Amino acid sequence: GDRVLHGRVRRVEPLAFTKVSTLGVEEQRVLVLVDPADPAEDWSRLGDGFRVLARFILWEAKDVLQAPTSALFRFDAGWAVFVYENGLAVRRPVQPGRRQGLRTQIVEGLKEGDRVVSRPDDRVAHDARIRVEP
Repeated sequence: GDRVLHGRVRRVEPLAFTKVSTLGVEEQRVLVLVDPADPAEDWSRLGDGFRVLARFILWEAKDVLQAPTSALFRFDAGWAVFVYENGLAVRRPVQPGRRQGLRTQIVEGLKEGDRVVSRPDDRVAHDARIRVEP
């Protein structure tokens, strides 16, 4: 139908399997067992063997400071990023929080508006002169 049904994930199977799509593309899949959270009358008409397009929310919060995961690198016993300050790359220790692939929550060490160097290579060092690419 056109309504959203809510559920709670009971189990994510630990092993994936390969399925070949109708277009001949190999897809990695994993079984997820979900218990309905809506009243029975909302989902009881589904029956057996229905298809589900699902969106899983693992965690959410408002006003989360994030940085590209590619900007983070190991430094001493923790993590750091290079921040662009007055034409220089300044190494700044950070405390990462939750990660979501391309983005990482920054709990400590950055403030909104800081410009970080994404994918720093071995030529970028603390106090090295850098320029912003358009």
